[in-house]
Amino acid sequence: MRNKPFARYKKATATAGGFCPAPPWLARLSLALLLALAGCTAHIPPPLPSAFHPPVAFALIGDTPYSEGEAAALEAMIEQMNREELAFVIHVGDITGGQGPCDDRWLAARKRQFEKSRHPFVIVPGDNEWVDCHRSGFDPMERLAKFRELFESGDMSLGERKIALERQSDRDAAHFPEFREHVRWIAGNVLFVGLNVQGSNNNLGRTPAMDAEHRSRMAAVFAWLEDSAGLARQRGLAGMLVFAQADPDFERKSRRKRDGFAEFRDALRDLALNFGKPVLFVNGDTHFYKLDKPLADPRTGLPLANFTRVVVYGSPQTRWIRGGIDPSSSQLFQLSPVLQPGPGL
Repeated sequence: MRNKPFARYKKATATAGGFCPAPPWLARLSLALLLALAGCTAHIPPPLPSAFHPPVAFALIGDTPYSEGEAAALEAMIEQMNREELAFVIHVGDITGGQGPCDDRWLAARKRQFEKSRHPFVIVPGDNEWVDCHRSGFDPMERLAKFRELFESGDMSLGERKIALERQSDRDAAHFPEFREHVRWIAGNVLFVGLNVQGSNNNLGRTPAMDAEHRSRMAAVFAWLEDSAGLARQRGLAGMLVFAQADPDFERKSRRKRDGFAEFRDALRDLALNFGKPVLFVNGDTHFYKLDKPLADPRTGLPLANFTRVVVYGSPQTRWIRGGIDPSSSQLFQLSPVLQPGPGL
């Protein structure tokens, strides 16, 4: 931020005959005012840079690996993606099975594996690595803290090449200091937004403590979505890509008394209606590739044309989806499943 009002307070002032020294009191006043202004603006994060220009290609993966065998298959898939010209890789979480392992050794091995990606690698947590770890005797909140420590530290992605990420914990440290997994960056004139929204009914309905966790986390989710939509509008971006682990049950198949996703579905619908430009939502959780338009316009009952959802492949499949951004096309987002080579290919 330029301090233009103070540009005239220099150590010299103009006169008809040239320059003469400024009075000492004026120099002291200038310094005091500049320091005060710097203190007021120090908390404002720098503008979010655009990492890549269109057209942009990237990979979408999730729900893998669940076992040592799948870890080996993921190793091969990372090698395959490394041979491709990709801007980055997005993993929507679930890097262990529903019964674990949840221990530090497994998580550290996944961190080493993801760092082998030649491309920037961005991941958000899945329920299997924290919400569901109570099944194997772990404290879910302690496991989430460990995930943040390993995979969400600093302001850069994982991978051999890295990109800068903006985190909610930095953007709004006063209100959401712990939510480092809520990330965003700009590529191809599109805003990419990562969220911690979970399977297992989004951690609602198991214990009072986890219900409180659900409320706290979803307050952060809604604030990050709203702030990101405002950023996308302010920048005049062409679209938004939002990714999270959970399938938010657009079809209302669940018969639970307490729906952990109702407000999130409403937030996604409102985002699409208010933003008005293409929104791609990427989720895992159900493990089978799916591409649809699951949200209805409340005014017409017809599918919202600017909202598309894609589900990534998951265990036992180890496959990735090639995503692309092409503003010159009638379809801003391009999506194509990629076959995983078999052994020896």
